[in-house]
Amino acid sequence: MGQLFINGITSFLQSTGIARIFAATQDSAIAFAGVDFGTIIMLCIACVLLYLAIVKGFEPLLLMPIAFGMLLANLPGANIMHNEMFVGTGSEEHFTINFSDILHNGGLFDLLYLGVKLGIYPSLIFMGIGAMTDFSPLISNPKSLLLGAAAQLGVFTAFFGALLLGFSFKEAMSIGIIGGADGPTAILVTKTLAPTLLPAIAIAAYSYMALIPIIQPPIMKLLTTKKERSIKMESLRQVSKTEKIIFPIAVSIIVALIVPDAVPLVGMLMLGNLFKESGVADRLSKTAQNELCNIVTIFLGITVGATASANSFLQIKTLYIIALGLFAFCLSTVGGVLFGKLMCKITKGKINPLIGSAGVSAVPMAARVSQTVGQKENPSNYLLMHAMGPNVAGVIGSAVAAGVFLTLAKFL
Repeated sequence: MGQLFINGITSFLQSTGIARIFAATQDSAIAFAGVDFGTIIMLCIACVLLYLAIVKGFEPLLLMPIAFGMLLANLPGANIMHNEMFVGTGSEEHFTINFSDILHNGGLFDLLYLGVKLGIYPSLIFMGIGAMTDFSPLISNPKSLLLGAAAQLGVFTAFFGALLLGFSFKEAMSIGIIGGADGPTAILVTKTLAPTLLPAIAIAAYSYMALIPIIQPPIMKLLTTKKERSIKMESLRQVSKTEKIIFPIAVSIIVALIVPDAVPLVGMLMLGNLFKESGVADRLSKTAQNELCNIVTIFLGITVGATASANSFLQIKTLYIIALGLFAFCLSTVGGVLFGKLMCKITKGKINPLIGSAGVSAVPMAARVSQTVGQKENPSNYLLMHAMGPNVAGVIGSAVAAGVFLTLAKFL
């Protein structure tokens, strides 16, 4: 009887998370002297991300669930997420997801992750963004669309940079989309083309979005003169309700005819905006903006974070992705500002080139940065609404860039 009790206690102690950390196997990402340092490092990274989200306020609505999902998934013995169900073990030449296995044997996070894998969450978040977005500045000044397109420079430059570093075409496409500064778009492209890179790309995308007020101003000041930054722009014309209603319908049709693969993102973005602008679907608009968007954000963040296991995250590829993501983001800012300078010269000083930096799709943070930098040079300068034009154009531009990549991937 005493021996059974001792065996029971021994088995219990061996099953604890502490024992698992000090009983590293050959499958552990980083192990030394029997200690699973990979798990320890991942738990530390999760805690750092939680600190940045809670204390520093870096994109807390998404960084917090991503970090906590990472924390839960890397707790020894938790088995809360099974990445192999979605990407295989890496030895299969053509891996096919077994949905029956996931439904019968998967845990909570495995089931919730289906929303990411099937592209449901990113599209629903875009509907919420559409319901919160005012496209009036873009409709009033259609030239803003060119600034949004120019700000996609980093997307395609980082794509070629990733190819030079040895990434495959599909992996390079997933990395390049970080330059669009749009988390849901990056997640949708990556879950389709390079699911094993999803944790690193999602964390890089949202981290750089949170760092916009730090990253963009030095680039903006470097590429513009004090005189250019001080330019005051004329007030935008008033946009009619009819224009606001026609715009989402027209954009959906045009995008579908040119880049059909962008429809899940652009279509849902425009549906949310139609809820808002039609004036007859207030309940749907408020639901899309608030309850639905918040619920989906939690599910998206926590499941994406849960895919960040030590074996998938602690690789040299992750460092490359973080560096390329920063490179892409900076170049997108450069592309927008330089095109803004060109438009400034063409219009003989009527356009402040600072609004070009808002061409990345981080709404409305990038537009606020343009406003802040402009006001420092000229306190009476109000660029926010002018910058919102390129900003919302950037949302459309990043979704179209994603559609282009998804279309090209079908022929590779």
